[in-house]
Amino acid sequence: MLESVENISDLRIEQRVIALVEPILIDMGYELVRVALLGKQALTLQIMVDRADGSLINVEDCEQISHAVSAVMDVHDPMEGAWTLEVSSAGIDRPLVRVKDWNRFAGHLAKVEMMIPIEGRRRFSGIALGADEQNARMRLDTGSEVELPLSEIRKAKLVLTDSLIDACSHMVNVLSGSETE
Repeated sequence: MLESVENISDLRIEQRVIALVEPILIDMGYELVRVALLGKQALTLQIMVDRADGSLINVEDCEQISHAVSAVMDVHDPMEGAWTLEVSSAGIDRPLVRVKDWNRFAGHLAKVEMMIPIEGRRRFSGIALGADEQNARMRLDTGSEVELPLSEIRKAKLVLTDSLIDACSHMVNVLSGSETE
């Protein structure tokens, strides 16, 4: 749920934010995907969410979440100074942060950047094959498979493809109420 952070102070802030907002999101029917502290001078606290039912987040959802989170952050502000709150959906070409994300989107194209080299490289592109608590698995363009330690992933995200759009189209139908039986 944490985006890789450059310093321990940012990590502590993000961990405190998770502890504050995750219970609220769960009560509202959402899941916390990622918390990231962005920027150097003008700080932005980004909170990325999913609906618990898997349907797409809309603007009204982000507004409701923003109000609920702002109320808690006003009382228990984990950061000094001025900052901006940004609430967003994970989107279709979403980051792969949780084990659940890797397993849900197995079979789709992803790009990964590692903090340390694995098999002599830091960047990987291929088909996500899923994950367990320690490793994410990918099938590379060469056909070989690689295990990537989740704790060493700097960034991982899905690549927008026609097959990903097709797979996610049910989320739009669920949201609009037009899903057919």
